[in-house]
Amino acid sequence: MKILDDQNQTTVTGFYLLGFQAGNTLRIILFFLLLIVCFVTICGNLLIITLVSISKNLHTPMYFFISQLSISDILLTSDIVPNTLHILLNNGGSITFIGCITQYCFYCSSESFECFILTVMSYDRYVAICNPLHYNSIMTSEYCVKLAIICWLGGFSITLSDMITTSMLNFCGHNILDHFFCDLIPLLDIACSNVFIVQLDIYLISIPVVFIPTIIIVISYGKIIFTVLGISSNTGRQKAFSTCSSHLIVVSLFYWTIFGVYIFPTKGQTLNISKMMSLLYTVFTPMINPIIYSLRNKDIWKAVQETKKKMVWQ
Repeated sequence: MKILDDQNQTTVTGFYLLGFQAGNTLRIILFFLLLIVCFVTICGNLLIITLVSISKNLHTPMYFFISQLSISDILLTSDIVPNTLHILLNNGGSITFIGCITQYCFYCSSESFECFILTVMSYDRYVAICNPLHYNSIMTSEYCVKLAIICWLGGFSITLSDMITTSMLNFCGHNILDHFFCDLIPLLDIACSNVFIVQLDIYLISIPVVFIPTIIIVISYGKIIFTVLGISSNTGRQKAFSTCSSHLIVVSLFYWTIFGVYIFPTKGQTLNISKMMSLLYTVFTPMINPIIYSLRNKDIWKAVQETKKKMVWQ
């Protein structure tokens, strides 16, 4: 996947992903584990989307945003897992330059959208707990749809500049990526052109995508905690905390892995640890999200029971 240009220099037209360099048995175990995770992720998130669509009890802003998060999780899983399974079976695999940039684009767009939608969900919980009397007038259906559209457009548009600068990098000679998908850090490691513009672009993008949403989430939950602690009854406090506990778990898991890999990577962190961290937030987190929201939510279980009854009667 290399060609010679006019100056007889080797130019990369594709990449070879090493994946997980391990023994045959370990790769087969990991293959079936990821296959099961992929199946559970797709089914779990499709169930959430279906229930929110057909159950009137779930026609609320919170569940609408959860369904949008499920769409993002399906997109991320579909982008990463199929090629990863192929790499595990073959102990490596090739990908074209366009295919690599496309995978990276969808990955970044999905992750950026998740940052935005989790921020919107924290704002929704803030309004519900701190301003309950005006909740219905603020979080209208039209307003929620607009917020979701802004999150999707923001995720794709902000990623566009990153994709353009990354695609303009020159890769000459070395085309082996020691990763299981086309991530930015492995691409920068093998680029033979100046990567300053790409790094600057990433730092600038991280401000609206990572840091500002993090600040908004922290402020929202700070005010939520302050409001909840002011509730006199224990029952009222427990009910208020239960409405946002699932979201807080998902936010903590998502940002912990993102900050661990990209923002504050551990010094001396090995490639295998980095790959495992990446595997956690690209593959396992999309599976865990619907499980967290389902197991900790009576409304979801009630919707499941009602749907089962409707199917029986039909």
